[in-house]
Amino acid sequence: MNLERNHKLAAGISENLVSVLEEAIVFLELAPNERLTEEEVAERYGVSRSPVRDALRVLEREGLVLREARRGIWVTPMSLRDFDEIYRCRIALEAIAAEEAARSTNAQLKEQLWRVLESMKSARAAGDARSFFAHDVRGSELIYAIADNATLRRLLKGLEKQALRYRYHLYQRNQSVVDLSMDDTARVFQAIVDGDPEQAKQLERDLIEKIWLETRDAIRAEFGEGRT
Repeated sequence: MNLERNHKLAAGISENLVSVLEEAIVFLELAPNERLTEEEVAERYGVSRSPVRDALRVLEREGLVLREARRGIWVTPMSLRDFDEIYRCRIALEAIAAEEAARSTNAQLKEQLWRVLESMKSARAAGDARSFFAHDVRGSELIYAIADNATLRRLLKGLEKQALRYRYHLYQRNQSVVDLSMDDTARVFQAIVDGDPEQAKQLERDLIEKIWLETRDAIRAEFGEGRT
């Protein structure tokens, strides 16, 4: 019985540590290319090495850390090539999510989009990029919930953790991206609430493509081209 209880406790610590490390990577508190060791992570967060080992395996599956024999573990680099790959996929998948959300008849969930929009407006007015990012991500998650497409959600889940680092970085560094996202997101939400799937799809596609194309040079300058 004690062994079972200890196993459950260890699993809970591991799950919580995954969330803590994910947040640290997304918010760039653990920098791209930063080396990670089980000992250092365990000491930093006050846990044993066993949950650290489990958490790092999860982060590796999510693409947030890399591991190589004899080289160790480090935070996945950010680069233009990675940014391009992620955003090309996001353009297509997020557009489909908006389209399917617009087809939904779930009026209760659609109404929640306006509360998200008000929170985004307040965060922008306060100049709080981190809060704006959090509400924007909540808006994306709400669109996925409204779309109610399990296969699409699985595909987006495979991208989201890696994409979040770039989204936060862009909001933190570039006010024009915050403004663009705010204004165009309002139009996407309106199309979804109005039940206009073609408009919602096109607006979402245009929004993500515009952000991608307008920020590629800045990503290249800061992180380099990436793999050769």
